[in-house]
Amino acid sequence: MPRIEKKVLLNMSVDKVYDILNDFLSLPVWNIVILEASEIEKDVYFFKTNVGDVTNTVIENIPKVRMTSKQDGDSPMEKIGYIFDPKGDNVEVTMWAEYPLADQESVLEIAADMFLKSLKVYVEHILAGGDPKVYRKRFGKISKATL
Repeated sequence: MPRIEKKVLLNMSVDKVYDILNDFLSLPVWNIVILEASEIEKDVYFFKTNVGDVTNTVIENIPKVRMTSKQDGDSPMEKIGYIFDPKGDNVEVTMWAEYPLADQESVLEIAADMFLKSLKVYVEHILAGGDPKVYRKRFGKISKATL
C-alpha cells in the first residue's frame, strides 16, 4: 500500500504536542481540513471535513510515542498516524498516511503539508501566549507557514 510521510519540528514539549493531537474533539479548532468532530464511542470519532464525512477509529495509542487511526468514509486514506521524536525541549512529529490509490499521492502530500502547517501555526499561537479558546484558523496564515 502506498505511504507518505511528512515531518515538522515543533518548539513545544512532546507532552503538550501529544495532548493536542490526542484531543480529537479539538481538531476543528486548528486543523484546516476538519470542520466538526464528535465522539461516537470510546476511540471512535466522526469528522465532517472539507472532503466529506470520515469515521476515525484509534487502533494504536502509545502516549508520547505514536498514534495510529483507521479511517472510513470519504477519506482517501485508510490509515493515518503520528510518531513523536523528542529533541530536548522540542519534538519532531512525523505524520504518515497509507492510502489505496497511488494516483492520490500528490493530493495527500498537499493535505499532509497543510495539516502539519495547521499544527505548527496553532502551536506557535499557544507559545506566544495565545488562548487556545480564541484561536481562529486562517488559511492565509497556515498556507504561508514553513515546515
